[in-house]
Amino acid sequence: MSRLAAKPCWEDMRRQLTFRCEDHEDLSNCPDSLVVYSENSGQFGIRVHDGGSSSIAIRHCPWCGATLV
Repeated sequence: MSRLAAKPCWEDMRRQLTFRCEDHEDLSNCPDSLVVYSENSGQFGIRVHDGGSSSIAIRHCPWCGATLV
């Protein structure tokens, strides 16, 4: 998350990446958890809510289109 420098629209992204749900211990089960960051790969992704922990890698902010590198 340190790559999210002070960019105005990235507050939405930061809020998603630090989101904690009171109802779902595992965020892959929470419909409100949309974005994930993988420490291992260094990639951001959009969570796939299919009952697993899959995500689709993204290179741009879903809110403004800024490059996420």
